[in-house]
Order: sequence, then C-alpha cells, then structure tokens
Amino acid sequence: MQVVEKSAEGLSRVLAVTIPAAELNAKLDAKLKEVGPQLRLKGFRPGKVPAGYVKKTFGRDLMGEIVNTELNESSQKALDEAKVRPAAPAEMKLTSDMDKVIKGEEDLAYEMSLEVMPEFTPVDPASLKLTRPTYEASDEDLEEALKELASQAKTYEDKKGKAVKAAEGDQLTIDFLGKLDGEPFEGGAAEDADLVIGSNRFIPGFEEQLKGAKVGEEKTIEVTFPEDYQAAHLAGKAATFDIKVKAIKAEAEAKVDDEFAKRIGLESLDKLKELLKSNLDQQYAGAARFKQKRALLDQLDAAHSFDLPPKMVEAEFDGIWRQVEADKAAGQLPEEDAKKSDDDLKAEYRKIAERRVRLGLVLAEIGRANNVGVTDNELNNAILQEARNYPGQERQVLDFYRQNPNAAAQMRAPIYEEKVVDLIFDKAEVTDAPISKEDLLKEDDEV
Repeated sequence: MQVVEKSAEGLSRVLAVTIPAAELNAKLDAKLKEVGPQLRLKGFRPGKVPAGYVKKTFGRDLMGEIVNTELNESSQKALDEAKVRPAAPAEMKLTSDMDKVIKGEEDLAYEMSLEVMPEFTPVDPASLKLTRPTYEASDEDLEEALKELASQAKTYEDKKGKAVKAAEGDQLTIDFLGKLDGEPFEGGAAEDADLVIGSNRFIPGFEEQLKGAKVGEEKTIEVTFPEDYQAAHLAGKAATFDIKVKAIKAEAEAKVDDEFAKRIGLESLDKLKELLKSNLDQQYAGAARFKQKRALLDQLDAAHSFDLPPKMVEAEFDGIWRQVEADKAAGQLPEEDAKKSDDDLKAEYRKIAERRVRLGLVLAEIGRANNVGVTDNELNNAILQEARNYPGQERQVLDFYRQNPNAAAQMRAPIYEEKVVDLIFDKAEVTDAPISKEDLLKEDDEV
C-alpha cells in the first residue's frame, strides 16, 4: 500500500492511497485456495473443483469482498502511516476504474479528504483554580418542600353550611350531557365526573358557569368549542350541556403528619423529611456542579486559542441554527433574540458553535492525555437509564441503540465529558464558597 499526501492546507488534508493490483490478486488467489476444497458443485467430486473454474465462477464476487475489506482496513492504516488524527470521519473518493479493479487489471486507488486535529498543548488541570459553590438545604427549604408536596396531594371534603354553593377551587361531582342543535353528540356525556372550578380542564366558559350552583341543582349552560379544538367536528361549534350537580366539596386543609406520610407510601413523617432533605441536597449539589463546570469551561475557553476544523464548526452551527429556526417558527425565541436580525443571530451563534468545538477538543485532549475512557458497562447503564424514560417502550429503545452505532456514540460523548470534568475537578485547586439559594438556582446560559 502506498500513501501520498496530495495537499495540506490549514487543518485540511488529502491523502492518496494506492493498493497494487498484484496485492489484490495475491489475496484473491489465497481466497480461492481456501474456498476451493470446501465447494460442493454438481459434476465435480467434493474438493476437486478446478481452480480455474472456481475463479471464473466466483472470482468476481470474491474480489468484490476483498476490495470492500481493503477499503475499510486500509483507510485506518493510511491515517496511521501519515501520522494524522482525523477530527471527523474522512470523505473517501474512488479514483480508479472499479470494474477493472474487480477484474484484477488495475490498482485500487482512492483519495481521503479530512480535517485533522489541531496541534495544541492543553492547560495542566493542576494549574487551574476553581470555586465550588456550596449550599445546604435549610429547615425553611424543607418546610417549603413539605407544603408543596401537600398541595400536590390535595384532598376534598363535603362543603358544609346552610346554603352551600359552588365557588372557585371547589370540586364538583356532576352528570352532564352535551348537545349540538339539540342533539346529543358522541363523547359529550359523563356521569359522576369530578371537576375543580378554576382547573381549566374543561372548555372555556364551562367551569365559570357552575359557580353558585347547589347540590341537586339541574341547569343548562351554553359554551362554544375553541376553533382549534382537537375534535374537528366540534371545533368552533356552539353547544349546550345539561348538568346535574351531585356533590360539592371544598379543599381540605392538608395536615403534614405521620398519616400524611403513610398515605403517600412512607412509614412516618420523619422518613418523609429525610427523603425530602436528601432530594433537596441532590438538587442543590447538581446546581452547584453546573455553576462550577460553567466556570471551568470559561477558564478553559480563555486559556486556549488554536485553529478549529471548519467542518466541525459548521456542523455544530447547523445544529444550533436548526433549533433557532424551529423556535422562531413556534414563536418561542427569547425576547432579546426575537428583536435581532438573522445576520446578527448567526454571528452570535457561530461564536457559540466555535466555543463548543474548541471546548470539546480541549476536553478530549485532556482526557486522552490522562487515559480517560468510557467502559461498555458505563455506556450500557446510560442506555438503560434512557430506556427507563420511555415506560412500555424500553425494548424498542434498547434495540434502537444496539442497531445504531452512531446513536450509541452520541450517548458515549456526554459520559466522556463528565468523566474528564471530574478528573479536572480532582486535580485542580478547588475552594468551597458558600452561596445563597437564589444565586445558586439563578439560571445561567447553557454552554
């Protein structure tokens, strides 16, 4: 095999690779000798098929397999021989006549176009000085969490009084029958339906008209379905609902005690507090790590300046810009971005793309220098965790990652990054610094 560097401009390289026809033919002859004795063809004794007949009959297919193998294996050998590290998979272009190559009449020749990793020396992690924000959940935080949990586990009790009337926040039990032009419509009826006034679970105007209703009262209300209602035959239509109010309940004051803890599956209030405290500490620790990591990445970005592979930057920018356009189409652009022109936005997001690529290369180089890797077990655990996010579809998710190596590689990347970040945190000089909860939970821009 011959490898020649045809061009080198910046980080771009073009390598010309040639595998002599004689080498391919020698491999074909070896393959024919290997398979010949194993052939069982009609008209020939087992293992006695003439070599010339085997080559004439199977030679083209076998040479095709040899060429495919050579293309796959020689490309990595060519990179090793040229002593280059690709920043991304190379683009391959055949320059020989494949029909003649298959016939054994011409060398196998191709060109590899690629961008190489920039040469730079990453900062020594031990030279970095970092601050680790610290905050521990307070008694006030725990009380607030308990109240929030109690509000999510609302209970209702029959409303008491001489003349009970439905009001905002009350839970009503009703029977209802919906009609269009006086005729019931499919899906418009229910019995013993629970409805909280103000929950906005029903179509606009429905809940409001039940305010002031009494137990046992029967009434008819008028509503209009929204124009974008999911059932097309009802969208924009005026309808009436015959309603019978069967019960009115008010929200019961939630007592956070042992009974409350047992109702949600825990043995005692102390156990509930212990669990909530642990969850809060994990939440705050995660927020602290995010801020510490952001500060680390800012330092790494400021400490490195080198040429970036243009295609990597372009691919990163394209991904960012697709999301920007999707957000714009959905009317979800941040207010400050919505006021800017596309040219201004592209300039800003290209800088973000460059920062991400630069940091990715720096972290990769630090990881390589310190022998950081992702084990199969770590990758499998991450894939299993991802599958658990789709209850009932776990098998499909697992099969997807097994059948798509690129998707698995994308799952590997963030694991690798976090391991490199952990390594840097271990080696750097880190000083703890107390921080308020407000500052800790203040949203920062994502990296």
